[in-house]
Amino acid sequence: MSTKHTNERTIRPAQPRHTIQVTFPDGRVFEGPPGTSLELFMRAAFPNVEIPIVAALSDGRLRELTYVPQRDAEVVPVDLTSLDGMRIYRRSLLLLLIAAFEDLFPDARLVVEHSLTFGGYYCEVEGRDPLSEEELARLEDHMRELVAADVPIREEEIPLDEAIHLFEARGQDDKVRLLRFRQKDYVTVYWLDDTVDYLHGFMVPSTGYLRIFGLTPYPPGFALRFPRRFHPTQLQPVTHLPRLVSVFRQHGRWMQLMHVTDVGALNEAIHEGRLRELILIAEALHEQHISDIAQEIARRKDVRLVLVAGPSSSGKTTFSKRLSVQLLALGIRPFALGMDNYFVNREETPRDENGNYDFDSPHALDLHLLNEHLHALLSGETVTLPRFNFITGHREEGPTVRLYPDQIIIMEGIHGLNPLIAQNIPVEHTFRVYVSALTVLNLDRHNRISTTDTRLIRRIVRDARTRGHTPEDTILMWENVRRAEKRHIFPYQEHADMMFNSALVYELAALRPLAEPLLLQVEPDSPAYVEARRLISFLRWFLPCEDIRMIPDNSILREFVGGSILDEFDIGVEMARVESPRLVDP
Repeated sequence: MSTKHTNERTIRPAQPRHTIQVTFPDGRVFEGPPGTSLELFMRAAFPNVEIPIVAALSDGRLRELTYVPQRDAEVVPVDLTSLDGMRIYRRSLLLLLIAAFEDLFPDARLVVEHSLTFGGYYCEVEGRDPLSEEELARLEDHMRELVAADVPIREEEIPLDEAIHLFEARGQDDKVRLLRFRQKDYVTVYWLDDTVDYLHGFMVPSTGYLRIFGLTPYPPGFALRFPRRFHPTQLQPVTHLPRLVSVFRQHGRWMQLMHVTDVGALNEAIHEGRLRELILIAEALHEQHISDIAQEIARRKDVRLVLVAGPSSSGKTTFSKRLSVQLLALGIRPFALGMDNYFVNREETPRDENGNYDFDSPHALDLHLLNEHLHALLSGETVTLPRFNFITGHREEGPTVRLYPDQIIIMEGIHGLNPLIAQNIPVEHTFRVYVSALTVLNLDRHNRISTTDTRLIRRIVRDARTRGHTPEDTILMWENVRRAEKRHIFPYQEHADMMFNSALVYELAALRPLAEPLLLQVEPDSPAYVEARRLISFLRWFLPCEDIRMIPDNSILREFVGGSILDEFDIGVEMARVESPRLVDP
Protein backbone atom coordinates (compact mmCIF):
# COMPACT_ATOMS: atom_id res chain seq x y z
CA MET A 1 0.00 0.00 0.00
CA SER A 2 1.33 3.43 -0.90
CA THR A 3 2.42 5.97 1.72
CA LYS A 4 -0.29 8.28 0.42
CA HIS A 5 -3.06 5.81 1.23
CA THR A 6 -1.50 4.98 4.61
CA ASN A 7 -1.48 8.67 5.60
CA GLU A 8 -5.08 9.09 4.43
CA ARG A 9 -6.21 6.19 6.64
CA THR A 10 -4.61 7.81 9.75
CA ILE A 11 -6.66 10.99 9.31
CA ARG A 12 -9.98 10.98 11.16
CA PRO A 13 -12.54 13.48 12.49
CA ALA A 14 -11.78 14.97 15.92
CA GLN A 15 -13.39 17.22 18.47
CA PRO A 16 -11.98 20.73 19.00
CA ARG A 17 -9.35 20.75 21.77
CA HIS A 18 -10.09 23.31 24.49
CA THR A 19 -6.71 23.10 26.21
CA ILE A 20 -3.26 24.62 25.95
CA GLN A 21 -0.33 22.22 25.71
CA VAL A 22 3.15 23.00 26.97
CA THR A 23 6.11 20.89 25.85
CA PHE A 24 9.27 20.80 28.00
CA PRO A 25 12.83 20.04 26.81
CA ASP A 26 12.68 16.50 28.21
CA GLY A 27 9.77 15.71 25.87
CA ARG A 28 7.02 15.75 28.49
CA VAL A 29 3.78 17.48 27.52
CA PHE A 30 1.36 19.07 29.98
CA GLU A 31 -1.98 20.59 29.15
CA GLY A 32 -4.39 22.86 30.95
CA PRO A 33 -7.39 25.08 30.25
CA PRO A 34 -6.94 28.45 28.53
CA GLY A 35 -5.82 31.04 31.07
CA THR A 36 -3.35 28.70 32.78
CA SER A 37 -0.15 30.55 33.71
CA LEU A 38 3.36 29.26 33.18
CA GLU A 39 3.71 29.13 36.94
CA LEU A 40 1.02 26.46 37.20
CA PHE A 41 2.54 24.45 34.37
CA MET A 42 5.93 24.63 36.13
CA ARG A 43 4.48 23.47 39.45
CA ALA A 44 2.86 20.49 37.74
CA ALA A 45 5.99 19.53 35.80
CA PHE A 46 8.59 20.28 38.47
CA PRO A 47 6.88 19.91 41.88
CA ASN A 48 9.93 19.45 44.12
CA VAL A 49 12.86 21.32 42.61
CA GLU A 50 15.74 22.31 44.88
CA ILE A 51 16.78 25.28 42.71
CA PRO A 52 13.91 27.76 42.23
CA ILE A 53 12.47 28.18 38.73
CA VAL A 54 11.79 31.90 38.37
CA ALA A 55 10.92 32.38 34.69
CA ALA A 56 10.70 30.55 31.37
CA LEU A 57 11.75 30.74 27.76
CA SER A 58 8.58 30.35 25.71
CA ASP A 59 9.19 29.91 21.99
CA GLY A 60 12.52 31.72 22.34
CA ARG A 61 11.27 34.68 24.40
CA LEU A 62 11.89 35.26 28.08
CA ARG A 63 8.60 35.21 30.00
CA GLU A 64 7.57 35.82 33.58
CA LEU A 65 5.85 32.91 35.30
CA THR A 66 2.65 34.96 35.39
CA TYR A 67 2.56 34.84 31.59
CA VAL A 68 -0.45 33.00 30.14
CA PRO A 69 0.27 31.17 26.87
CA GLN A 70 -2.37 31.83 24.22
CA ARG A 71 -1.45 28.74 22.18
CA ASP A 72 0.59 25.57 22.47
CA ALA A 73 4.20 26.37 23.29
CA GLU A 74 7.64 24.90 23.79
CA VAL A 75 8.85 26.03 27.21
CA VAL A 76 12.29 25.94 28.85
CA PRO A 77 12.45 26.52 32.62
CA VAL A 78 14.75 29.34 33.76
CA ASP A 79 16.23 28.83 37.21
CA LEU A 80 18.92 30.45 39.33
CA THR A 81 21.76 28.74 37.46
CA SER A 82 21.14 31.01 34.45
CA LEU A 83 22.08 34.67 34.09
CA ASP A 84 18.49 35.71 33.36
CA GLY A 85 17.16 33.68 36.27
CA MET A 86 19.60 35.19 38.71
CA ARG A 87 18.85 38.71 37.46
CA ILE A 88 15.13 38.13 38.05
CA TYR A 89 15.82 36.74 41.51
CA ARG A 90 18.05 39.65 42.54
CA ARG A 91 15.63 42.21 41.15
CA SER A 92 12.69 40.65 42.99
CA LEU A 93 14.76 40.47 46.17
CA LEU A 94 15.39 44.20 45.86
CA LEU A 95 11.65 44.87 45.71
CA LEU A 96 11.23 42.76 48.84
CA LEU A 97 13.93 44.80 50.60
CA ILE A 98 12.40 48.10 49.45
CA ALA A 99 8.94 47.10 50.69
CA ALA A 100 10.23 45.94 54.07
CA PHE A 101 12.39 49.06 54.43
CA GLU A 102 9.46 51.37 53.66
CA ASP A 103 7.35 49.56 56.26
CA LEU A 104 9.94 50.02 59.02
CA PHE A 105 11.63 53.29 58.06
CA PRO A 106 9.09 55.35 56.09
CA ASP A 107 10.95 58.65 56.56
CA ALA A 108 14.28 57.40 55.19
CA ARG A 109 15.48 56.50 51.69
CA LEU A 110 17.21 53.32 50.59
CA VAL A 111 19.98 53.62 47.99
CA VAL A 112 21.42 50.63 46.12
CA GLU A 113 24.98 51.60 45.27
CA HIS A 114 26.93 48.77 43.61
CA SER A 115 27.49 45.03 43.52
CA LEU A 116 29.75 43.06 45.84
CA THR A 117 31.91 40.22 44.54
CA PHE A 118 30.73 37.61 47.06
CA GLY A 119 27.14 37.94 45.87
CA GLY A 120 25.40 41.04 47.11
CA TYR A 121 24.50 44.69 46.72
CA TYR A 122 26.00 47.43 48.83
CA CYS A 123 23.21 49.64 50.17
CA GLU A 124 23.13 52.89 52.12
CA VAL A 125 20.44 54.86 53.90
CA GLU A 126 19.71 58.54 53.36
CA GLY A 127 17.72 60.85 55.62
CA ARG A 128 18.83 59.25 58.88
CA ASP A 129 21.81 57.59 60.57
CA PRO A 130 23.02 54.23 59.24
CA LEU A 131 21.05 51.25 60.43
CA SER A 132 22.26 49.70 63.66
CA GLU A 133 22.82 45.94 63.82
CA GLU A 134 19.58 45.62 65.75
CA GLU A 135 17.65 47.60 63.12
CA LEU A 136 19.25 45.57 60.33
CA ALA A 137 18.17 42.36 62.08
CA ARG A 138 14.61 43.70 62.37
CA LEU A 139 14.65 44.54 58.67
CA GLU A 140 15.76 41.03 57.73
CA ASP A 141 13.13 39.49 60.04
CA HIS A 142 10.41 41.57 58.36
CA MET A 143 11.61 40.46 54.92
CA ARG A 144 11.33 36.84 56.04
CA GLU A 145 7.82 37.49 57.34
CA LEU A 146 6.84 38.72 53.89
CA VAL A 147 8.43 35.66 52.32
CA ALA A 148 6.55 33.34 54.66
CA ALA A 149 3.29 35.11 53.77
CA ASP A 150 3.98 34.49 50.04
CA VAL A 151 2.71 37.97 49.14
CA PRO A 152 1.85 38.37 45.44
CA ILE A 153 4.02 40.69 43.35
CA ARG A 154 1.55 42.41 41.05
CA GLU A 155 2.46 43.83 37.65
CA GLU A 156 0.65 46.94 36.38
CA GLU A 157 1.14 48.79 33.11
CA ILE A 158 0.27 52.48 33.51
CA PRO A 159 0.51 55.54 31.23
CA LEU A 160 3.83 57.39 31.43
CA ASP A 161 2.25 60.64 32.73
CA GLU A 162 0.47 58.71 35.46
CA ALA A 163 3.72 57.00 36.47
CA ILE A 164 5.52 60.34 36.71
CA HIS A 165 2.75 61.75 38.93
CA LEU A 166 2.81 58.59 41.04
CA PHE A 167 6.54 58.85 41.78
CA GLU A 168 6.36 62.61 42.25
CA ALA A 169 3.78 62.05 44.97
CA ARG A 170 6.09 59.52 46.59
CA GLY A 171 9.04 61.95 46.55
CA GLN A 172 11.14 59.80 44.22
CA ASP A 173 12.74 62.60 42.23
CA ASP A 174 15.34 60.26 40.72
CA LYS A 175 12.60 58.10 39.22
CA VAL A 176 10.84 61.20 37.88
CA ARG A 177 14.06 62.40 36.19
CA LEU A 178 14.50 59.01 34.57
CA LEU A 179 10.94 58.72 33.28
CA ARG A 180 10.86 62.21 31.76
CA PHE A 181 13.09 60.99 28.95
CA ARG A 182 11.41 57.61 28.44
CA GLN A 183 10.58 56.90 24.80
CA LYS A 184 7.60 54.61 25.43
CA ASP A 185 4.27 56.08 26.55
CA TYR A 186 3.75 53.55 29.34
CA VAL A 187 5.63 52.13 32.32
CA THR A 188 5.38 48.69 33.89
CA VAL A 189 5.45 48.99 37.69
CA TYR A 190 5.28 46.29 40.35
CA TRP A 191 3.34 46.31 43.59
CA LEU A 192 4.20 44.45 46.77
CA ASP A 193 1.46 45.29 49.28
CA ASP A 194 1.49 49.12 49.39
CA THR A 195 4.96 49.47 47.89
CA VAL A 196 5.16 50.32 44.21
CA ASP A 197 8.34 50.68 42.18
CA TYR A 198 9.77 50.53 38.70
CA LEU A 199 12.58 48.00 38.55
CA HIS A 200 14.08 47.42 35.10
CA GLY A 201 13.09 43.88 34.12
CA PHE A 202 10.94 40.90 35.10
CA MET A 203 9.92 39.68 38.58
CA VAL A 204 8.94 36.44 40.31
CA PRO A 205 5.19 35.99 40.96
CA SER A 206 5.34 36.24 44.75
CA THR A 207 7.65 36.65 47.73
CA GLY A 208 7.60 32.92 48.50
CA TYR A 209 10.24 32.41 45.80
CA LEU A 210 12.75 34.59 47.69
CA ARG A 211 13.99 32.38 50.50
CA ILE A 212 17.75 32.61 50.01
CA PHE A 213 19.13 35.96 51.19
CA GLY A 214 20.70 37.77 54.13
CA LEU A 215 21.48 41.25 55.41
CA THR A 216 24.95 41.92 56.77
CA PRO A 217 26.56 45.10 58.15
CA TYR A 218 29.00 46.52 55.61
CA PRO A 219 29.96 49.93 57.07
CA PRO A 220 28.92 52.61 56.50
CA GLY A 221 26.00 50.76 54.89
CA PHE A 222 24.96 47.15 54.66
CA ALA A 223 25.01 44.28 52.18
CA LEU A 224 21.95 42.59 50.71
CA ARG A 225 23.33 39.10 50.13
CA PHE A 226 22.06 36.67 47.51
CA PRO A 227 23.38 33.39 46.08
CA ARG A 228 25.65 33.14 43.06
CA ARG A 229 24.36 31.10 40.16
CA PHE A 230 27.15 28.51 40.42
CA HIS A 231 26.04 27.91 44.03
CA PRO A 232 22.36 28.87 43.74
CA THR A 233 21.11 27.45 47.03
CA GLN A 234 23.62 29.01 49.41
CA LEU A 235 25.16 32.36 50.30
CA GLN A 236 28.87 32.87 49.89
CA PRO A 237 31.07 34.08 52.79
CA VAL A 238 31.35 37.85 53.17
CA THR A 239 34.68 39.24 52.03
CA HIS A 240 35.89 42.80 52.48
CA LEU A 241 37.64 44.40 49.52
CA PRO A 242 38.76 47.83 50.76
CA ARG A 243 40.64 48.84 47.60
CA LEU A 244 37.70 48.01 45.35
CA VAL A 245 35.20 49.77 47.60
CA SER A 246 37.42 52.87 47.70
CA VAL A 247 37.37 53.01 43.89
CA PHE A 248 33.56 52.91 43.86
CA ARG A 249 33.46 55.73 46.40
CA GLN A 250 35.97 57.79 44.45
CA HIS A 251 33.82 57.49 41.34
CA GLY A 252 30.77 58.45 43.38
CA ARG A 253 32.56 61.65 44.45
CA TRP A 254 33.43 62.37 40.83
CA MET A 255 29.77 62.10 39.81
CA GLN A 256 28.70 64.42 42.62
CA LEU A 257 31.33 66.87 41.39
CA MET A 258 29.70 66.78 37.95
CA HIS A 259 26.17 66.90 39.44
CA VAL A 260 25.32 63.66 37.63
CA THR A 261 24.22 61.08 40.18
CA ASP A 262 21.97 58.94 37.96
CA VAL A 263 20.96 58.41 34.34
CA GLY A 264 18.09 60.90 34.64
CA ALA A 265 20.58 63.61 35.60
CA LEU A 266 22.85 62.59 32.72
CA ASN A 267 19.94 62.85 30.29
CA GLU A 268 19.07 66.27 31.66
CA ALA A 269 22.65 67.42 31.06
CA ILE A 270 22.58 66.09 27.49
CA HIS A 271 19.19 67.67 26.86
CA GLU A 272 20.48 71.02 28.16
CA GLY A 273 23.56 70.93 25.90
CA ARG A 274 26.08 70.24 28.68
CA LEU A 275 27.45 66.96 27.31
CA ARG A 276 30.72 68.47 26.07
CA GLU A 277 31.34 69.92 29.53
CA LEU A 278 30.71 66.51 31.15
CA ILE A 279 33.06 64.81 28.70
CA LEU A 280 35.86 67.27 29.41
CA ILE A 281 35.47 66.98 33.19
CA ALA A 282 35.25 63.19 33.12
CA GLU A 283 38.34 62.92 30.92
CA ALA A 284 40.23 65.41 33.11
CA LEU A 285 39.47 63.29 36.18
CA HIS A 286 40.79 60.23 34.35
CA GLU A 287 43.97 62.05 33.37
CA GLN A 288 44.45 63.28 36.91
CA HIS A 289 44.17 59.76 38.30
CA ILE A 290 46.59 58.34 35.72
CA SER A 291 48.99 61.13 36.65
CA ASP A 292 48.61 60.20 40.33
CA ILE A 293 49.51 56.59 39.54
CA ALA A 294 52.57 57.72 37.57
CA GLN A 295 53.61 59.99 40.44
CA GLU A 296 53.34 57.08 42.87
CA ILE A 297 55.50 54.90 40.62
CA ALA A 298 58.08 57.69 40.44
CA ARG A 299 57.97 58.17 44.20
CA ARG A 300 58.87 54.52 44.70
CA LYS A 301 62.31 54.89 43.20
CA ASP A 302 63.01 51.13 43.15
CA VAL A 303 60.15 50.22 40.81
CA ARG A 304 61.44 48.53 37.65
CA LEU A 305 58.37 46.56 36.56
CA VAL A 306 54.76 47.79 36.22
CA LEU A 307 52.13 45.08 35.74
CA VAL A 308 48.69 46.13 34.46
CA ALA A 309 45.78 43.69 34.71
CA GLY A 310 42.02 43.77 34.40
CA PRO A 311 39.05 42.00 32.84
CA SER A 312 38.04 42.10 29.19
CA SER A 313 37.17 45.50 27.71
CA SER A 314 38.38 47.40 30.75
CA GLY A 315 40.64 49.62 28.64
CA LYS A 316 43.98 48.14 29.76
CA THR A 317 45.74 48.89 26.48
CA THR A 318 44.85 52.58 26.36
CA PHE A 319 45.49 52.96 30.08
CA SER A 320 48.99 51.46 29.71
CA LYS A 321 49.84 53.86 26.88
CA ARG A 322 48.52 56.89 28.75
CA LEU A 323 50.46 55.81 31.82
CA SER A 324 53.57 55.55 29.62
CA VAL A 325 53.05 59.15 28.47
CA GLN A 326 52.74 60.33 32.08
CA LEU A 327 55.91 58.45 33.02
CA LEU A 328 57.77 60.01 30.09
CA ALA A 329 56.66 63.42 31.34
CA LEU A 330 58.31 62.56 34.66
CA GLY A 331 61.56 61.58 32.95
CA ILE A 332 60.97 57.83 33.29
CA ARG A 333 61.40 55.79 30.12
CA PRO A 334 59.02 52.82 29.90
CA PHE A 335 59.53 49.70 27.81
CA ALA A 336 56.39 47.78 26.79
CA LEU A 337 56.75 44.01 27.03
CA GLY A 338 53.90 42.00 25.50
CA MET A 339 52.60 39.24 27.75
CA ASP A 340 50.75 37.61 24.84
CA ASN A 341 54.04 36.92 23.09
CA TYR A 342 54.80 34.34 25.80
CA PHE A 343 51.94 31.98 24.87
CA VAL A 344 53.06 28.37 24.64
CA ASN A 345 52.75 26.72 21.24
CA ARG A 346 49.13 25.95 20.41
CA GLU A 347 49.38 22.18 20.90
CA GLU A 348 50.88 22.70 24.37
CA THR A 349 47.99 24.88 25.56
CA PRO A 350 46.14 23.41 28.56
CA ARG A 351 42.55 22.31 28.03
CA ASP A 352 39.46 23.11 30.07
CA GLU A 353 36.92 20.69 31.53
CA ASN A 354 35.24 20.42 28.11
CA GLY A 355 38.44 19.51 26.32
CA ASN A 356 38.82 22.91 24.62
CA TYR A 357 41.99 24.98 24.64
CA ASP A 358 42.00 27.23 27.71
CA PHE A 359 43.80 30.31 26.43
CA ASP A 360 42.87 32.24 29.57
CA SER A 361 44.72 29.93 31.93
CA PRO A 362 48.00 31.35 33.29
CA HIS A 363 49.56 28.07 32.15
CA ALA A 364 48.76 29.00 28.56
CA LEU A 365 51.83 31.20 29.04
CA ASP A 366 55.39 29.94 29.20
CA LEU A 367 55.74 31.16 32.77
CA HIS A 368 59.30 29.89 33.13
CA LEU A 369 60.52 31.77 30.05
CA LEU A 370 58.53 34.90 30.95
CA ASN A 371 59.97 35.08 34.46
CA GLU A 372 63.45 34.26 33.19
CA HIS A 373 63.29 37.13 30.66
CA LEU A 374 61.93 39.59 33.25
CA HIS A 375 64.80 38.81 35.58
CA ALA A 376 67.38 39.01 32.80
CA LEU A 377 66.10 42.30 31.41
CA LEU A 378 66.01 43.94 34.83
CA SER A 379 69.55 42.67 35.43
CA GLY A 380 70.78 44.53 32.36
CA GLU A 381 71.25 41.43 30.22
CA THR A 382 70.62 41.16 26.50
CA VAL A 383 67.49 39.13 25.72
CA THR A 384 66.02 37.85 22.47
CA LEU A 385 62.29 38.29 22.94
CA PRO A 386 59.66 35.94 21.54
CA ARG A 387 56.94 36.98 19.12
CA PHE A 388 53.80 34.86 19.04
CA ASN A 389 52.31 34.16 15.63
CA PHE A 390 48.55 33.94 16.19
CA ILE A 391 48.01 32.54 12.69
CA THR A 392 50.35 29.54 13.04
CA GLY A 393 49.88 29.23 16.79
CA HIS A 394 53.62 29.11 17.42
CA ARG A 395 56.25 31.34 18.99
CA GLU A 396 58.87 32.87 16.76
CA GLU A 397 62.06 34.79 17.43
CA GLY A 398 61.53 38.49 18.05
CA PRO A 399 63.89 41.42 18.59
CA THR A 400 66.99 41.28 20.75
CA VAL A 401 67.05 44.05 23.35
CA ARG A 402 68.86 45.32 26.41
CA LEU A 403 67.26 47.92 28.65
CA TYR A 404 68.91 51.18 29.64
CA PRO A 405 69.57 51.41 33.38
CA ASP A 406 66.86 54.05 33.86
CA GLN A 407 64.12 52.13 32.02
CA ILE A 408 61.17 50.33 33.56
CA ILE A 409 59.08 47.57 32.01
CA ILE A 410 55.33 47.94 31.53
CA MET A 411 53.56 44.63 30.94
CA GLU A 412 49.81 44.49 30.35
CA GLY A 413 47.71 41.32 30.43
CA ILE A 414 44.94 39.56 32.27
CA HIS A 415 47.41 37.74 34.55
CA GLY A 416 49.36 40.79 35.64
CA LEU A 417 48.25 40.43 39.28
CA ASN A 418 48.76 36.68 39.45
CA PRO A 419 51.61 35.79 41.85
CA LEU A 420 52.92 33.33 39.23
CA ILE A 421 54.07 36.36 37.24
CA ALA A 422 57.32 38.06 38.34
CA GLN A 423 57.72 35.61 41.19
CA ASN A 424 61.50 35.98 41.13
CA ILE A 425 61.42 39.80 41.11
CA PRO A 426 61.81 41.54 44.51
CA VAL A 427 58.47 42.98 45.60
CA GLU A 428 59.94 46.48 45.95
CA HIS A 429 60.79 46.41 42.23
CA THR A 430 57.19 45.71 41.12
CA PHE A 431 54.09 47.87 40.93
CA ARG A 432 50.71 46.35 40.08
CA VAL A 433 47.69 48.24 38.71
CA TYR A 434 44.17 46.83 38.41
CA VAL A 435 42.02 48.40 35.67
CA SER A 436 38.27 47.86 35.36
CA ALA A 437 35.12 49.70 34.28
CA LEU A 438 33.49 49.92 37.71
CA THR A 439 30.29 51.74 36.81
CA VAL A 440 28.66 53.67 39.66
CA LEU A 441 26.16 55.63 37.56
CA ASN A 442 22.81 53.90 38.13
CA LEU A 443 19.42 54.37 36.47
CA ASP A 444 18.05 55.59 39.81
CA ARG A 445 18.38 54.80 43.52
CA HIS A 446 17.01 51.28 43.09
CA ASN A 447 18.11 50.32 39.55
CA ARG A 448 21.82 49.71 39.33
CA ILE A 449 23.86 49.38 36.13
CA SER A 450 25.93 46.24 35.87
CA THR A 451 29.64 46.81 35.34
CA THR A 452 29.60 43.63 33.26
CA ASP A 453 26.96 45.06 30.93
CA THR A 454 29.07 48.15 30.32
CA ARG A 455 32.08 46.04 29.38
CA LEU A 456 29.98 43.77 27.16
CA ILE A 457 28.60 46.76 25.23
CA ARG A 458 32.13 48.14 24.83
CA ARG A 459 33.27 44.79 23.45
CA ILE A 460 30.32 44.40 21.05
CA VAL A 461 31.22 47.76 19.50
CA ARG A 462 34.95 47.07 19.36
CA ASP A 463 34.67 43.48 18.06
CA ALA A 464 32.35 44.52 15.25
CA ARG A 465 34.74 47.32 14.26
CA THR A 466 38.12 45.58 14.53
CA ARG A 467 37.62 41.81 14.60
CA GLY A 468 34.69 41.21 12.25
CA HIS A 469 32.67 39.58 15.02
CA THR A 470 28.90 39.88 14.96
CA PRO A 471 27.08 40.93 18.15
CA GLU A 472 25.81 37.35 18.29
CA ASP A 473 29.41 36.05 18.30
CA THR A 474 30.41 38.38 21.12
CA ILE A 475 27.33 37.67 23.25
CA LEU A 476 27.67 33.89 22.90
CA MET A 477 31.34 33.84 23.90
CA TRP A 478 30.85 36.31 26.78
CA GLU A 479 29.96 33.54 29.23
CA ASN A 480 33.37 31.91 28.71
CA VAL A 481 35.06 35.30 29.06
CA ARG A 482 33.34 35.92 32.40
CA ARG A 483 34.16 32.43 33.65
CA ALA A 484 37.85 33.03 32.97
CA GLU A 485 37.73 36.41 34.73
CA LYS A 486 36.24 34.86 37.85
CA ARG A 487 38.94 32.21 37.90
CA HIS A 488 42.03 34.15 36.91
CA ILE A 489 41.50 37.89 37.51
CA PHE A 490 39.00 38.78 40.23
CA PRO A 491 40.64 36.66 42.98
CA TYR A 492 43.79 38.81 42.70
CA GLN A 493 42.33 42.31 42.33
CA GLU A 494 43.15 43.27 45.93
CA HIS A 495 46.83 42.48 45.21
CA ALA A 496 47.06 45.72 43.22
CA ASP A 497 49.08 48.65 44.52
CA MET A 498 46.55 50.99 42.89
CA MET A 499 43.29 50.63 40.99
CA PHE A 500 42.03 52.61 38.04
CA ASN A 501 38.33 52.87 37.23
CA SER A 502 38.06 53.24 33.47
CA ALA A 503 34.29 53.91 33.51
CA LEU A 504 33.20 57.25 32.08
CA VAL A 505 29.97 58.89 33.17
CA TYR A 506 28.93 59.65 29.58
CA GLU A 507 30.08 56.47 27.83
CA LEU A 508 26.77 54.60 27.47
CA ALA A 509 25.26 57.69 25.84
CA ALA A 510 28.17 57.61 23.39
CA LEU A 511 28.02 53.85 22.85
CA ARG A 512 24.27 53.68 22.26
CA PRO A 513 24.25 54.98 18.63
CA LEU A 514 26.96 52.44 17.78
CA ALA A 515 25.74 49.43 19.77
CA GLU A 516 22.00 49.64 19.17
CA PRO A 517 22.08 49.08 15.37
CA LEU A 518 24.41 46.13 15.89
CA LEU A 519 22.17 44.52 18.51
CA LEU A 520 19.12 44.98 16.29
CA GLN A 521 20.80 42.66 13.77
CA VAL A 522 20.42 39.64 16.08
CA GLU A 523 17.62 37.48 14.69
CA PRO A 524 14.73 36.18 16.85
CA ASP A 525 15.79 32.55 16.32
CA SER A 526 19.32 33.23 17.61
CA PRO A 527 20.34 31.96 21.07
CA ALA A 528 21.69 35.49 21.65
CA TYR A 529 18.34 37.17 20.92
CA VAL A 530 17.06 37.43 24.51
CA GLU A 531 20.32 39.00 25.66
CA ALA A 532 20.44 41.37 22.69
CA ARG A 533 16.90 42.60 23.42
CA ARG A 534 17.77 43.08 27.09
CA LEU A 535 20.76 45.25 26.18
CA ILE A 536 18.71 47.29 23.68
CA SER A 537 16.05 47.92 26.31
CA PHE A 538 18.73 49.01 28.77
CA LEU A 539 20.51 51.33 26.30
CA ARG A 540 17.28 53.12 25.42
CA TRP A 541 17.23 54.76 28.85
CA PHE A 542 20.14 56.93 27.64
CA LEU A 543 19.79 59.96 25.43
CA PRO A 544 22.33 59.35 22.68
CA CYS A 545 25.51 61.31 22.07
CA GLU A 546 25.06 61.87 18.35
CA ASP A 547 28.56 63.22 17.66
CA ILE A 548 31.40 61.01 18.88
CA ARG A 549 33.87 63.64 17.65
CA MET A 550 33.38 65.21 21.08
CA ILE A 551 35.26 62.26 22.61
CA PRO A 552 38.96 63.18 23.04
CA ASP A 553 41.26 61.20 20.79
CA ASN A 554 43.21 59.75 23.73
CA SER A 555 40.12 58.68 25.69
CA ILE A 556 39.78 55.15 27.06
CA LEU A 557 36.54 55.04 25.07
CA ARG A 558 38.46 55.48 21.80
CA GLU A 559 39.82 51.96 22.28
CA PHE A 560 36.30 50.76 21.51
CA VAL A 561 34.73 53.34 19.19
CA GLY A 562 37.91 53.93 17.16
CA GLY A 563 39.93 56.99 16.26
CA SER A 564 42.47 56.82 19.08
CA ILE A 565 45.61 58.88 18.69
CA LEU A 566 47.33 56.18 20.74
CA ASP A 567 46.80 53.41 18.18
CA GLU A 568 50.15 54.19 16.57
CA PHE A 569 51.87 55.05 19.85
CA ASP A 570 53.96 52.07 20.91
CA ILE A 571 56.57 52.27 23.62
CA GLY A 572 58.44 49.26 22.30
CA VAL A 573 61.82 48.18 21.19
CA GLU A 574 62.69 51.59 19.80
CA MET A 575 62.95 52.82 23.39
CA ALA A 576 65.51 50.12 24.25
CA ARG A 577 68.85 49.24 22.79
CA VAL A 578 68.16 46.88 19.89
CA GLU A 579 70.96 44.55 18.99
CA SER A 580 71.41 41.88 16.38
CA PRO A 581 72.17 38.50 17.98
CA ARG A 582 75.30 38.09 15.84
CA LEU A 583 76.76 41.34 17.22
CA VAL A 584 76.29 40.41 20.87
CA ASP A 585 79.47 39.24 22.59
CA PRO A 586 79.35 35.56 23.53
